[in-house]
Amino acid sequence: QVQLVESGGGLVQAGDSLRLSCVASGRPFSRYAVGWFRQAPGKERDFVAAESGRTTVYADSVQDRFTISRDNSKNTVYLQMNSLKPEDTAVYYCAANPSGSYHYPESYNYWGQGTQVTVSS
Repeated sequence: QVQLVESGGGLVQAGDSLRLSCVASGRPFSRYAVGWFRQAPGKERDFVAAESGRTTVYADSVQDRFTISRDNSKNTVYLQMNSLKPEDTAVYYCAANPSGSYHYPESYNYWGQGTQVTVSS
């Protein structure tokens, strides 16, 4: 089992930056691919970014604004979010150990509880 805990969300203005963190505990973190998803009220959970140690992939909507990274020594994965827009407002979740496509939430076995990001215009 892997437990994931996100932090770093908050209320910011359009154009600001935030860095989300996701700390893992349990099994060694370095063996898992990790992803970030987000879910706005009334909408599905959408893929944001994923990182496998060799590959990083991003949703088109965040490409060139968001960066996923990890520090295995700290069992932590980060999501640096720059040039935030109101449409980035959502609960952000980290996930680990996908068994299929990185883009689909059903591929992931482990999830955090989420952290709220609100971007005002």
